Amino acid sequence: MAARNTGGARGGKTTGGAGRSAAAIPQVAWNGIRPKPVVLVSGTEGFLADRAIRLLRDQLKAEDPSLEISDLAANDYAPGELLTLASPSLFGEPRLIRVDAVEKCTDVFLDEMLGYLASPADGAVVVLRHAGGVRGKKLLDAIRSGSGDGIEVVCAELKRDADKYEFAQAEFATAGKKISPGALRAITSAFSDDLAELAAACQQLISDIGAEVTEATVDKYYSGRVETNAFQVADAAIAGRHGEALVTLRHALASGADPVPMVAAFAVKVRTMAKLSGARGSSAQLASQFGLAPWQVDRAQRDLRGWTDEGLGRCIEVLAETDANVKGGGRDPVYALERLVRIVAARGRA
Repeated sequence: MAARNTGGARGGKTTGGAGRSAAAIPQVAWNGIRPKPVVLVSGTEGFLADRAIRLLRDQLKAEDPSLEISDLAANDYAPGELLTLASPSLFGEPRLIRVDAVEKCTDVFLDEMLGYLASPADGAVVVLRHAGGVRGKKLLDAIRSGSGDGIEVVCAELKRDADKYEFAQAEFATAGKKISPGALRAITSAFSDDLAELAAACQQLISDIGAEVTEATVDKYYSGRVETNAFQVADAAIAGRHGEALVTLRHALASGADPVPMVAAFAVKVRTMAKLSGARGSSAQLASQFGLAPWQVDRAQRDLRGWTDEGLGRCIEVLAETDANVKGGGRDPVYALERLVRIVAARGRA
């Protein structure tokens, strides 16, 4: 992971927000996360927070593959859960306890967590996700004052174009992939409204392109899509908005969009939906099970409303046919794409 700061805190002891006094613990950006007895992941940028927590999990698993991972919801907390999960097992495996929704925590959780700070369990890392607001302020202040020997990972929303540019730059640097400054500006502009989709677009280019990513490469994949991109077409179709998806598709194609990445966007979303169809568990549990980020789980579960397993299966078959057609196997790639949009918008029933 590149050691850049791409949004959030800029290292050591900082103020971390308006009205907040300097903390006695380190405050770092998402990619500066590291194991400590207590790790506070604060801020409104859920995508970066999810990434930070996954990075910490990977660090701990690399240190010891026997790591035990548990999830708690601070807003639905049963007395004694934290101490039970933090207590050493018979074989003394390290423990990672991920606590979500601390900004909505119950009074019982607040009291028990404050007590836990006085004597954290050996071999346990407790990650607290607080998405903002005043609830739990007493706990946050205690952690920031140094109680519990913690660290704060600040995941503030990336609002400035410069911050998003740095984020995209770090994506390519981490992968060891070269990208021209013009290409970076182009892809940042095309996906400036959604950090998750910006990351997905960067990863698609990293995966698909062998040589340096140039402006021509970005133009081929995402031409004319500052307002229109492949994911918008897929989102509209999956939601059942056939007319909107068709108009958006035609606008993208008229702007020079390549059909291949259009199909890829559908494939990413539909296959993730298929993975999660019928799955049960929290976002964090399912993300760990399927190798996804929690935000991907939440979005896929939302997209699944109104779908059946048969419809998903039908769309996966049509995706494979469309992919072959737009890569030279068919005579009319535009017709193949429009057919895909129609069948997906009908949730596989067309």
